[in-house]
Amino acid sequence: MKRLTLFLFLMMVPCFCLSQMKTGTFADLEVQQKENPKPVIIHIYTSWCPICKIESFELNKDKDLVKLINENFYFINFEAEKMKETIRFQAKEFKYLPNGNSGIHELALALSKNKSQPVYPLWLIADKNGNLIEYHEGLFTAEKMKKRLGEILDF
Repeated sequence: MKRLTLFLFLMMVPCFCLSQMKTGTFADLEVQQKENPKPVIIHIYTSWCPICKIESFELNKDKDLVKLINENFYFINFEAEKMKETIRFQAKEFKYLPNGNSGIHELALALSKNKSQPVYPLWLIADKNGNLIEYHEGLFTAEKMKKRLGEILDF
């Protein structure tokens, strides 16, 4: 019984230690922007990317960053190679492009500067009008992200 209790406790520890960024969808975003316009953060990642996993853990661990994002931005976590549904974004439709056993979503390619193979993780930050104000490929540390988001909010 003690082992079971210890096991359950250890399984719950991450839930208590980490904050969670509130994530939305592209479909939600259109409605939200009409009701309460805010800047938007789009995080494009893949499940196989080790940097993406480390980054996600580190960013969610920073409670100040999570609070900053949850209160001031809409946040979309977009898995580029697993999302298979058609997405409507900025009055255009984007579909999943299968390629054998894998594939990639057209939207990930459209948002990336490298149209043949995006760099992961990829961060895009747009103002409340949809204008791109930050494009960041690769690791985005919590400190750098807090600094940049603070600059964006000061405009």
